[in-house]
Amino acid sequence: MNTIQCYHCGDSCNDTSINVEEKSFCCNGCKTVYEIFSENDLTCYYDFQENPGAIPTEIQGKYDFLDNKTILDKLLDFNDDATQIVTLYIPHIHCSSCIWVLENLHKLNSKITTSQVDFPKKTVRITYNSSTISLKEIVLLLSSIGYEPYISLEDYEAGKKKVNRSLIYKLGVAGFAFGNVMFLSFPEYFEVDGFWIEEYKNIFRWLMFFFSLPVVFYAGKDYFISAYKGLRSKILNIDVPIALGILVLFVRSSVEIIFDLGTGFFDSLTGLVFFLLLGKYFQQKTYNFLSFERDYKSYFPIAVTRILANNKEENVQIYDVEKGDRLLIRNQELIPVDGILINGNAQIDYSFVTGEAVPVAKKSGDKLFAGGKQLSGIIEMEVLTSVSQSYLTQLWSNDVFAKDKSSTFKTLTDNISKNFTIFVLSGAFLSTSFWLFYDASKALNVFTAVLIIACPCAIALAAPFTLGNLLRIFGKQKFYLKNATVIEQLAGINSIIFDKTGTLTTNKESTISYNGIALNQQEKRILKSALRASNHPLSRNLYNTFADLETLEITNYDEVVGNGIKAKYKETSLKLGAAFFVKNENEKSSLDTAVHISFNDVYKGKFTFKNSYRKEVVALLNSLKNDYDLAVVSGDNEGERDYLKENLPKNTNLLFNQKPNDKLNVIAKLQQEHKKVVMVGDGLNDAGALAQSDVGIALSENINVFSPACDAILDASQFHKIGTFLQASKKAITIIKYCFILSLCYNLIGLYFATTGQLKPVIAAILMPLSSISVVVFTTVATNLLGKKINR
Repeated sequence: MNTIQCYHCGDSCNDTSINVEEKSFCCNGCKTVYEIFSENDLTCYYDFQENPGAIPTEIQGKYDFLDNKTILDKLLDFNDDATQIVTLYIPHIHCSSCIWVLENLHKLNSKITTSQVDFPKKTVRITYNSSTISLKEIVLLLSSIGYEPYISLEDYEAGKKKVNRSLIYKLGVAGFAFGNVMFLSFPEYFEVDGFWIEEYKNIFRWLMFFFSLPVVFYAGKDYFISAYKGLRSKILNIDVPIALGILVLFVRSSVEIIFDLGTGFFDSLTGLVFFLLLGKYFQQKTYNFLSFERDYKSYFPIAVTRILANNKEENVQIYDVEKGDRLLIRNQELIPVDGILINGNAQIDYSFVTGEAVPVAKKSGDKLFAGGKQLSGIIEMEVLTSVSQSYLTQLWSNDVFAKDKSSTFKTLTDNISKNFTIFVLSGAFLSTSFWLFYDASKALNVFTAVLIIACPCAIALAAPFTLGNLLRIFGKQKFYLKNATVIEQLAGINSIIFDKTGTLTTNKESTISYNGIALNQQEKRILKSALRASNHPLSRNLYNTFADLETLEITNYDEVVGNGIKAKYKETSLKLGAAFFVKNENEKSSLDTAVHISFNDVYKGKFTFKNSYRKEVVALLNSLKNDYDLAVVSGDNEGERDYLKENLPKNTNLLFNQKPNDKLNVIAKLQQEHKKVVMVGDGLNDAGALAQSDVGIALSENINVFSPACDAILDASQFHKIGTFLQASKKAITIIKYCFILSLCYNLIGLYFATTGQLKPVIAAILMPLSSISVVVFTTVATNLLGKKINR
């Protein structure tokens, strides 16, 4: 009896054969993998190896250690109830097809929720349901489709950061071969005569041929692979003309050697690949530098409240938090580190991490994970691990919260590269056709030189290097952006909306007065305890006036965004917030900013706030009035209208009594009028408006404003530089345009010499990386000069 093998994994499937397109599969999993590959023109995967989905014999039992809970806890980023998240280092990630396959793992196995690839770091972040699938099964699945992860038990972090040295090895091979081929070519260059030279001429030529083999089939293979995959996907990427040039040079040179027609062009061939790889190495090193600056130096200023030994509280930067510290997490605040819940009613929203919006209840002693948001009052926790801000940066950029804020210049760069490739191929074939009739000896040189000199790498580098460097410069100026795309969005802004409370006003200098029935000590303590759990600017300011009072354990805490707070201590209930929320029937209409309070539904009085505006507000808005449409929106009443109308530019639109949804609708209406809107808010009640805007900027002033809704975080001390940052973003786009012009001029000049037969391929290969270097140098110098102006 013939054994039927599974087409995907190679296992026997006589008993459970599933047939599709005359191919047999042992299970639905293997069938699904094949169908996904087939539907997306990825069946070439099966050309590389017979039964590529087979789990290699050498990894049978290799990952049994993942069944050990202690080891598993060390590897997981997140582990709560049924949801687990792990980041795995996959050395074999090398192209867009790899990204597609790994980000569609949920189609291979429905028990996997999501998978997100970080291409530069070669990692995949997988979220899955641990009650239905284990990490071991996921690792085996990855191994079966050719993406076995690297897991080091001794040092997992070091394993994830293992350096891929393949480019260095290829560069070494190409450099060694290029040097030797040039040395062997000297007699031909100088037309040296002599018995021994003539006698061993063919040996020299065959040595050059053998030196070129590892260059073409090892050092240059990535260009052929990339070109092949691009063509299969009907994409003309830049590697197509490069691969074509290498192939033509190699075939022509090999023919000349085999039939003794001449020396060939092995010097140009090996030199071409060497200088191409040298340019690629330079680009990679520069990208790594920018990545390092982003990940480890440009920390955004999240603050957190630390409880000291004497029960005093202090606001500290997040990277000052250490293991063993006791933290206070208020309502709607993010948990910045892993820790243990000490006390409080914890209702944690982990949607920031997992995408699941259902709150998870926790009790004292339970573990809390970084990235969760507290939804029900105040909690205290003990820190288990120091903060990893690179992890929080990753959460901030989580695709779960991505909004389609398109990148115009990115699309423009891609289109230019694609159209340029078509232009280059056309130019190469037309010029070669001409020289075949006019002077056939120059045709090959012209063809390869055109393909090499006209590489649009310099064009493709302009945007990422300019924006990446400016991202770093902004970070040093305490303006922290989610990604480089935000800079492009800022450059197109023509309308700016400011929230009033906590944005135009500062909490540090406000004056507060109380009008109403005097509160006893117990009521003050209850009031302070309720305020302690809130992050609203007015709540934080009022809380600081009760510094000498003890706090109590509040139950049934509920903060209604835009309205106020309900809280209860034993039999005493408290309401504080807007007049309509507290239901004060006797309160006359007032234009002051106030917080009203009632105990057991008996109205007590109100705390009136005299807003203190930031000193830079008037100067800032006056500097913006000529270039932008300005508006101020506030949830407060119109008590400040006269002041704002008198001090702000005449055309500033003033809107009061705006609830969170109203602010969002104001922005949406402007966008319908084709306005590009920036929303500047405090990040608390403005989440909807920040998300709706083209760019949402959250102002940070000693509070935790880390939110997926905003695109940027601005330290309050840099508020006066908003206009400077907007102008710098516009200048960055101008720099990119100059780079495009510089690259175009270079290509036109190079093409002239290439098509007229005056440029050898090896010289073109040297000039190509030099053009990329010149663009990078130009963008770096230009953006650094721009940074110095910002720093003034």
